[in-house]
Amino acid sequence: MKGQHSFLSVTIAAGAILALGFGVRGAQPLFISAINSHTAVGYATISLAFGVGQLMWGVAQPFAGAAADRWGPRPVMIAGALLLAGATAATPLASNAAALVLVIGVLTAVGAGATALPLLVSVSNRWIADARRSVANGIINAGGSFGQFALIPLAQLLIGLAGWQPALVILGALGLLAVPLILFLTAGSPAAAPAPHATGALPLTLRQALSRAMGDRSFLLLNAGFFTCGFHVAFIATHLPGVVAFCGLPPSVAAWSLAVIGLFNIAGSLWIGKAIQRRRMKIALAWLYFARAALIAAFLVAPKTELTFLLFGAGIGFTYLSTVPPTVGLVAKLHGARYVATLFGVVMLSHQVGGFLGAWLGGKAFEATGSYDWMWWADIALCLAAALVHLPIREARVPAAAPA
Repeated sequence: MKGQHSFLSVTIAAGAILALGFGVRGAQPLFISAINSHTAVGYATISLAFGVGQLMWGVAQPFAGAAADRWGPRPVMIAGALLLAGATAATPLASNAAALVLVIGVLTAVGAGATALPLLVSVSNRWIADARRSVANGIINAGGSFGQFALIPLAQLLIGLAGWQPALVILGALGLLAVPLILFLTAGSPAAAPAPHATGALPLTLRQALSRAMGDRSFLLLNAGFFTCGFHVAFIATHLPGVVAFCGLPPSVAAWSLAVIGLFNIAGSLWIGKAIQRRRMKIALAWLYFARAALIAAFLVAPKTELTFLLFGAGIGFTYLSTVPPTVGLVAKLHGARYVATLFGVVMLSHQVGGFLGAWLGGKAFEATGSYDWMWWADIALCLAAALVHLPIREARVPAAAPA
């Protein structure tokens, strides 16, 4: 153990921060219908705002990682938590398309991006021995899933009890709970240890690390696979309430289906954290994407009942964020731990480019065809492509040359 914080306290604090960010953002699609009725801007326009949010969440992460590498993680993460809380509470004030894109698409997303997994992993790993980092990353990732499981049903309950506008204000206030957790996690945080491959050589600068990563075929393949993850995670997270409504089922089915996804995410994240200690990470990723394709195909042909949605949520939830720990692990394995916040932030940007298309095109496809079927088939095709694209990844650390 490094420093004074225990393994358990670090992982619980980091997981709770991620839980608040995931839970607050994950509950927002429950408000789409109310926002549309209030603003009359149209379903496609609101989908665009959520799509921009997916993209900006990804854009924010490498910049937040670079800022944290320069000025420290504490001010970056606290600013992000405050921005997420404030923008969520201010969402009811957005009355037109531009305001919705600004609040949902930019401010909320950037705030969440500054408290997302890359920074949390980077800060947490400074306290944790190398041998336990895969397990720690799985536990932290599971925290995000718990937030989805806990806060989405709570948001649905608050909508019923207090109305959608007070519910958003309360969600924003809950986001402020991340601030004391950030203060704890970053208190006296030791400096990151130099990457093992850099021992005995001059350390790489951030610019050199980015240049080396972008010239690495394995890193680019990892980005391509994670694009698919973002596409269908964002599509499901944003449009599952719409799919439920299209099937004539009550809104509570959507809330509980998303919550079940979060619940089984916890099991999947904890399982993958253990599994990749014994198996090659690229093979684990290939199987996860193949399993998603099979689950989506089964959902397409199944009768659309409440039980079908809950079973789909359980199955897809187990694989939903299980891709994250092996993806983080491969980034660190290929390019060391020194700049993992920034480099994984780059991979997350690819994920969120896919997320933008999944969220936006879901609304466009429904308005154009009156159905979500084309999006589901696109999901299946992309999952199969992602399963194949991970196989050529060279799962070995790339030797670093000393800078000139």
